[in-house]
Amino acid sequence: MENLTNERWKELVASTENAVVLDVRTTEECDKGILANAKQINFLAGHEFVAEIEKLDKSKTYFIYCRSGNRSGQACNFMQTKGFKTYNLMSGIMRWNGAIVNP
Repeated sequence: MENLTNERWKELVASTENAVVLDVRTTEECDKGILANAKQINFLAGHEFVAEIEKLDKSKTYFIYCRSGNRSGQACNFMQTKGFKTYNLMSGIMRWNGAIVNP
């Protein structure tokens, strides 16, 4: 896992073939806005989170964020143990300086 700044995140998402953006916040948090094209998988959902992760394609690269970067960092570490390539957005959506859309 690599922690990325906003600028580096934007560069890598745009230039990475098969990039997938994951939002690991709760549904209530996501209802306030998400990054464009993000897929939500609630990290706090326990077994449901694990089940959803197991459905993902390991050939893709995952860019993961949450509110502050903590849960997404944990999600990145967990996914790496399962064979995924992951990147974490440092400081999460709290410090995001790009577009946020309604889910």
